[in-house]
Amino acid sequence: MTAETATPHAAPNASDRDAVTAREPLLRLDGITKTFPGVVALDDVSLEVRAGEVHALLGENGAGKSTLMKILAGNHTANRGAIHLEGEPVHFDNPMQAKRAGIVLIHQELSLVPEMTVAENIFLGSLPKGILGTVKWRVLFAVADEILKTLGCRFSAKDKVEKLSIANRQMVEIARALVFTPKVVVFDEPTASLTDAEKVVLFEIIRGLMRKGVGIVYISHRMDEIFTLSHRLTVLRDGKVRGTRVTAETTEDDVTRLMIGRSLEGREKRAAGEPGPVALEVRGLSCGSLYRDISFEIRKGEVVGMYGLIGAGRTEIAETLFGLRSPDTGEIRIDDETVEIDAPPDAIARGLALVPESRKEQGLVLGMSCRDNMSMAQLGTVSNGMGFLKPKAEQAIYDTYATMLDLRSPGPQALVVNLSGGNQQKVVIGKWLSTAPEILILDEPTRGIDVGSKSEIHDLIRRLAGTGLAILVISSEMPEIMGVSDRVIALYHGQMAGVFDAATLTEDRLVQAISGL
Repeated sequence: MTAETATPHAAPNASDRDAVTAREPLLRLDGITKTFPGVVALDDVSLEVRAGEVHALLGENGAGKSTLMKILAGNHTANRGAIHLEGEPVHFDNPMQAKRAGIVLIHQELSLVPEMTVAENIFLGSLPKGILGTVKWRVLFAVADEILKTLGCRFSAKDKVEKLSIANRQMVEIARALVFTPKVVVFDEPTASLTDAEKVVLFEIIRGLMRKGVGIVYISHRMDEIFTLSHRLTVLRDGKVRGTRVTAETTEDDVTRLMIGRSLEGREKRAAGEPGPVALEVRGLSCGSLYRDISFEIRKGEVVGMYGLIGAGRTEIAETLFGLRSPDTGEIRIDDETVEIDAPPDAIARGLALVPESRKEQGLVLGMSCRDNMSMAQLGTVSNGMGFLKPKAEQAIYDTYATMLDLRSPGPQALVVNLSGGNQQKVVIGKWLSTAPEILILDEPTRGIDVGSKSEIHDLIRRLAGTGLAILVISSEMPEIMGVSDRVIALYHGQMAGVFDAATLTEDRLVQAISGL
């Protein structure tokens, strides 16, 4: 393994763990209850975090983790319960009050202002100002650049956030925490968009905060990170605490049982079977500096994985296949016929579907219902030609794919914004499956979703391939890409570094390929 993929931070040793857990609680949440219309999001939840401790918070999407942390950070108000910080009761009406008290929440869903600079976003609400109230721009940019340097970022404080990648935007979110002198920092899925090198930097920052006595609440679906970083962990399910464990004294299987109420059965990789004829062939595709000379094929009934570091060109290739980008050179062939795909309608007409990388920004209209979102790719089918929708046709699509995907939603009229991440992803997948595609492209299909939903989506990919779909899966998670794929394409700096049979591929070989070794 390379340095970038090595374990970035050793698990707390016994003496360190005992010293931390012997301290008085720095933060205590007592009996927190929160209800929304028709939903009990949190039911009598209690949690303690000690100075210098990493306390992991786990649970399926919708278990109440983010709601609990938003109450702590002043975004929501609890119906019942109390918060104590350093032994004193506290109450926050807004996030700025919480930050000034020393509680900082680093969101999973980015809360940046895209039109503003990196520095303005880092200091949002606390811009350095002179006597007359004017912003001290030189001070602002200098201090922000120093923070970015600490994080190992290669972009400038003067850059507009809208021009940054998702991974770099996540680093800006993390930079915000370093502006204040925090007592408690909540990391909500902080590594979902980060490269291995960026994770190393993040874990070093967490180690530094621990040494200063800062309490860390760490929310993640990635078990390896939980068992590497945390001293203790607490599991939520259905808004209730199901257990708190000393991390070193429990197992992944025990944690999974607490999270989903059952053990995940060991799942065998889908037998490759005999693939059908070539459904999609790409020959010599190039697009500026994004990627060069890409050639591969996917057969019907085959799952091909695409793996590489962020910036390797994975998403850009998918966007080109779906008509969101125009290649400079190359050829795309579907069912042995050269095709021109200039826009997404061309791709859809040719039987392609793309589940995009960011479900909230690219896959859903959050203020619309589950039913409306799921039928959105089929407007021609669910409308009468005069601009009026046919509710029965919309409902038929919803019923079919909500059942197929085991969508957990209050109903077809429920707003997508109120669903968990895993169920939001099911709505996006259902939307595109409703077009009856022959070629399905899944870009980061399980990013930011819980282990139960992730397992369901993996099973779905296998089932769809079994029906004859040609599937391209793009993922940043090596176990996922090796577990669901029949073959794996490795990318390095926009070029193909190899195509491997997943059955014989090892992690070392794949790491070497994507690292240019």
